[in-house]
Amino acid sequence: MSLQSVLFRTICTFADAARDKGLRTPPDIRRIDNIPYGPEGAWNTLDIYRPKSVPGKLPVLVSVHGGGYVYGSTKQYQFYCMNLAQKGFAVVSFNYRLAPEYKFPAPLEDLNQVMWWIADKAGIYGLDTERAALVGDSAGAQIASQYAAVCTNPEYAEVMGIFPPSVKICALGLNCGMYDLKAQALHEEMNGLKKSDYFGTDPQQFGEKLNVLDAVTPVYPPAYLLSSGGDFLRDKCEPMAEFLRKKGIPCEYKIYGDENTGHVFHLNIRSELAERANDDEIRFIKKYL
Repeated sequence: MSLQSVLFRTICTFADAARDKGLRTPPDIRRIDNIPYGPEGAWNTLDIYRPKSVPGKLPVLVSVHGGGYVYGSTKQYQFYCMNLAQKGFAVVSFNYRLAPEYKFPAPLEDLNQVMWWIADKAGIYGLDTERAALVGDSAGAQIASQYAAVCTNPEYAEVMGIFPPSVKICALGLNCGMYDLKAQALHEEMNGLKKSDYFGTDPQQFGEKLNVLDAVTPVYPPAYLLSSGGDFLRDKCEPMAEFLRKKGIPCEYKIYGDENTGHVFHLNIRSELAERANDDEIRFIKKYL
């Protein structure tokens, strides 16, 4: 692992622990933790959160965590995901294989396994597979946006070798993300992280798999994009929103706060601004469920 990734993991671990210190599972939420969904042990586990007061099927919100492809787990997202569940969802939060132990496209493959698990276990856990949405932030937003292209473009699914189940992804929530994977892999820096940790020493080996934006078609899911005034990925938000609009895809975007409002601010459920941003996104998503 590169020194950059070691430092990133360390800094994020302390920052996320401080953000969530003292938080507890809300009394109105039922949680089921550490359910295996694939063959990779602790890498392939998921949690489900849902409101206790709503029996039967609920629309499904799948959370794809961020962390620069090298960090993150369900632990750091539990309180954010339970807050989303309180808004009327069965929320599925999952762990996926991280770099540098695993390279691209491991997170996409794991997300697809989660979706197949949802399709198979929907009746047991009350999951409405006709009303599903993905939310992701930072690297998770990139992963979610790429998986949506796989789900809506059979030719790109063939390129990726990833074949989704019949779970209907009705909308996306893309938060503080980066979306032009090819530019990131071949040209741009990864915001202080080492590209080889995720892509290996030769990103060009992935060829057409990196052409995510070229795979977006007019049947791509409607998307809500958000960022903040102090987000180091702020400049990726509006161009992606405009790109989707030009494709005829329903899309809204909003920049929240000011230069002191940082990256993935929406994960801090103690914050009124985060609550407003998440409510805006959920209102958008619910229009398409």
